Amino acid sequence: MGDPVLYAQALDLARELKSGEHFELLMERRELHLSAAGKAMLAARCATLGDAWAAGHARETLVAQALRALLLFHRDQQYLVADDEIHIVDEYTGRILPGRKWEQGLHQLIEAKEGCPLSEQTRTLARITYQRFFRRYVRLSGMTGTAREVRGEIWAVYGLETETIPTNRPCIRVYLPALCCVDEAAKWRRVAQAARLMRDQGRPVLIGSRSVEASEKLAAALTEAGLPHTVLNARQDAQEAEVVAAAGQPGVITVATNMAGRGTDIHLGRGVVEAGGLHVILTEYHDSSRIDRQLFGRCARQGDPGSAQAIVGLDDALFRDHGGVLHAVLARRYRDGLPPRWLGVLTRVAQRRAENIHARTRRDTLNQDRKLDTMLAFAGNQI
Repeated sequence: MGDPVLYAQALDLARELKSGEHFELLMERRELHLSAAGKAMLAARCATLGDAWAAGHARETLVAQALRALLLFHRDQQYLVADDEIHIVDEYTGRILPGRKWEQGLHQLIEAKEGCPLSEQTRTLARITYQRFFRRYVRLSGMTGTAREVRGEIWAVYGLETETIPTNRPCIRVYLPALCCVDEAAKWRRVAQAARLMRDQGRPVLIGSRSVEASEKLAAALTEAGLPHTVLNARQDAQEAEVVAAAGQPGVITVATNMAGRGTDIHLGRGVVEAGGLHVILTEYHDSSRIDRQLFGRCARQGDPGSAQAIVGLDDALFRDHGGVLHAVLARRYRDGLPPRWLGVLTRVAQRRAENIHARTRRDTLNQDRKLDTMLAFAGNQI
């Protein structure tokens, strides 16, 4: 177990550093680098803190991790706090990852930030990438409803072709025009209005959110609007089967993160088909359009009717982190939210940038694997 005083000091030092002067934060890549001024300030501040802070590389690494804990990892987004423990939440599935811990002291720094007892620091004895692991199989195949967008990468990494299989029955999903509100508060009000409209028609509504925090803010907005609803996120994952089973009943409103019955059919109750089927509302675009399609795919399955709509905010994380100059220009020009045409352009630009960053990271990982193969060539074929 680490020294609680050491982690507390690291967090205090990190809070003294100024962005742009002592460190550079690249939110779009989730990267953080100390500047020369930041390193010099740490050296001066740590001169009287004892031997634990004497080594330059060690103190810089620890404070950089403390900055990441403060600026890149947020409660109810990347993790939950329950029973005085930190539980990591998978961004793509919305589920808790049991037994997982961040390495290199990051997990303990987050525990110190949240006032939780410190756990044992994990030590990595061996590691293997997903790409390297799956390429060890003699025969490899898979199935997903959203492989089309990444067929090039699947071929480059695994040498597998991607085939599209027609749906069992024709898809009659209806996409309503996307709406972009000026900020988060306006977005929640518009989502509540849309949910009420569909509920009054006798249709069930599934509202998707990116994080536990967002799902709870939306739940508060629905409560304020007098709309009964059920919340499904990492806090209530034990009730997932019951919530999903009831999500297709007339007038039921379900607020959920990405864990909402992925890959399953939400069965429609009596009279719902005639009313128009399940209506899905996306409240924030994800870095990958594949995740958006997975949410929209919860409705209009097996030939049933259904509809989907995106109601987002101009201050959403995707636009802020990856929208660049285009986002800044549009935010200044349109004070009441974006028209659909510009929303589509901004979304494509931001998602393309985000997906390129993630793809570059995966390519770098693959290149490291290949270099490792070369270094260990004397041991035989490693894949």
